[in-house]
Amino acid sequence: MKFLENLIEIRKDSIDVGFFYESCHRLFGLNLIAENDGFSKKIKDYSIHRPGLALAGFLELFSFNRVQIFGNTEIRFLHSLEREKRIQSLKKFFEYDIPCIVFSNGHVPDEDFLNITRDKKISVFNSNLPTTKVVYFLSDFLDDQFAPQVTIHGSFVDVYGIGLLFVGRSGIGKSEIALDLVERGHRLVADDLILATRKGENVLMGTGTKLMKHFMEIRGLGLINVEKIFGVRAIRYQKRIEVLVVLEEWDSQKEYTRTGLENHTTNILGVNIPTIILPIFPGKNITVIAEIIALNYLLKHYGYDAAQDLKKRVEKGIQDRMNQKYERAVDYFEHDFE
Repeated sequence: MKFLENLIEIRKDSIDVGFFYESCHRLFGLNLIAENDGFSKKIKDYSIHRPGLALAGFLELFSFNRVQIFGNTEIRFLHSLEREKRIQSLKKFFEYDIPCIVFSNGHVPDEDFLNITRDKKISVFNSNLPTTKVVYFLSDFLDDQFAPQVTIHGSFVDVYGIGLLFVGRSGIGKSEIALDLVERGHRLVADDLILATRKGENVLMGTGTKLMKHFMEIRGLGLINVEKIFGVRAIRYQKRIEVLVVLEEWDSQKEYTRTGLENHTTNILGVNIPTIILPIFPGKNITVIAEIIALNYLLKHYGYDAAQDLKKRVEKGIQDRMNQKYERAVDYFEHDFE
């Protein structure tokens, strides 16, 4: 599909510990215990690590380049050691280039621990949350930071809770369709440039760029701010991309889907997105069709497929005729002549 060819995948190689702290302090209440000139260190892996075995001396599979989480298990193990053995274990542990340390359950490291991290210039943080929640929140944050992204030229609208991404050649009317949908009560996510991010294995999230946000360019009119004109009800900041709608001029020589029995998908960042190729021509009400696309997607999601339903009815009708079971084509009231 030429509108989605040569998409350039963007993926971060690393993030600074300073950025990690500022973001997680705002989102999850992460606390700074000691900065230790370690904010410039790089986090290069989206996973986190519980270093229980590493503290015990098994370092063959030590994932040292990850954020290290010290929970109750690690703390109790260190407290079970005599001071000399504890310091020896920590020195051996910190020989590796560790990006930062996070203590859960409100734990605070002792002075020996802080002295070693100060020498190694490793920042130390803590959280009052239990370990499982710290792992969940930080993993989700890091997964989002390291997730692959692409920029797609189109218009993205939340229609009845379904994320419809409209693509097509420049000037075909994507923004006008999106504006019409907003006027009918639906919500604009982004126009012109959509940043698509893969979350997990099968979820593609779409949002606008920081610069454009909810501005739209309408040819002949210029730039408008959808939030200012229609209010906060007309926008949302991100949405799952669930259906790709490809707009193209009607071509009488081309075969278009008429029954809907064949399901087409487009692979974006490894996620297969249901795709509808929609031919347009003057006078065709694309806005209403877009709403039907969303509603039909919802029906399929809840188990009803109109094309499959009609197919079964046709097959049953053929079978009934073969078995010589003749019925009226339409059942109606005998004496209803209206």
